[in-house]
Amino acid sequence: MKASRLAATGAVAATAVVVLSSPAFAHVSVQAEGTAAKGGYAVVDFKVPNERDNASTSKLEVNFPTDHPLASVMPEPMAGWKIEVTKSKLAKPLELHGEQITEAVSKVTWTATSKANGIQPGYFEKFPVSIGALPEDADELVFKAIQTYSNKEVVRWIEVQEDGAEEPETPAPVLALSAASEDGHHGSAAAEEADAKTENAAATTEAADSDSSDTTARVLGVVGIVVGAMGVAYGVLAGRRRGDA
Repeated sequence: MKASRLAATGAVAATAVVVLSSPAFAHVSVQAEGTAAKGGYAVVDFKVPNERDNASTSKLEVNFPTDHPLASVMPEPMAGWKIEVTKSKLAKPLELHGEQITEAVSKVTWTATSKANGIQPGYFEKFPVSIGALPEDADELVFKAIQTYSNKEVVRWIEVQEDGAEEPETPAPVLALSAASEDGHHGSAAAEEADAKTENAAATTEAADSDSSDTTARVLGVVGIVVGAMGVAYGVLAGRRRGDA
């Protein structure tokens, strides 16, 4: 009896270990670098963990929402990865900076240029993308992703979370959108930092130009004084010579 109880207890403990060590929670996700405000632009990172011990992640496909198409999608170059941007025609044109946009990015694909460049077992990698303008009539954006391993295994992170239901086994990445600030500024923290750096650089350049102009003016003033003094001395000497003659 004791032996059977110990065996049962061991089986339960083993099951608990398997559940607790399961990598199911380490799914493909998306998160903004700073704030993803409605109506604005943001830089987002698609975080991809490698969940296999015997294969590397060699490819990532991210499908962009068609119900809220994004007029601007720009992936950041990544060493060791080939990036392909796919565009599709829009049923309803978008307006961006006063221009009509008739197509938008529907998918971005990252493919490792070699097995060594893929995401190795035990590691993850972030795939940055600048996107906008974010919709003003939605609280979140759903991106369906497909992860391919070097052994040809494919994992589809495409299940949409239903309200009140448990998280699906392979959930699609979801980007939460925040409300725009009261002053109407929609930019992300990353964009604000970049703008601040640009403004500081411009101010520094302007100050340097101003200092350079002041220095030039001073030098020219000194040269003018010297030339004038030389002219006066020459006139005095010339007058004396004529008097001696």
